[in-house]
Amino acid sequence: MEGGNKMMFQSFDNNNENTKTVKQDIRLLEDVPMEVTVELGRTEMKISDILALGKGSVIELGREQSEALDIFVNGKLIGKGEVVIIDDKLGIRLTSVCKPNKYTAT
Repeated sequence: MEGGNKMMFQSFDNNNENTKTVKQDIRLLEDVPMEVTVELGRTEMKISDILALGKGSVIELGREQSEALDIFVNGKLIGKGEVVIIDDKLGIRLTSVCKPNKYTAT
């Protein structure tokens, strides 16, 4: 900066009042809807094979039966899980949660 003025930045350590305010303010976002997706598997198919699909067709996916399913929130991988049944509906049980620096886009 010109004139020898120095810019001063406030510390953001865990004991700082601003950090406490940010943690409280994040609560404002608690009701924001997020898209949660569980990926069972993926495969590639030729257009001719897709056009040949009909009722009863089986599409083989590239995932082993015992392999954990990927769980995404807004397109970011957040964990792994396994299928559960709850009152005749499918659900997912988290078996592991990714560390924030491990998040990846799809």
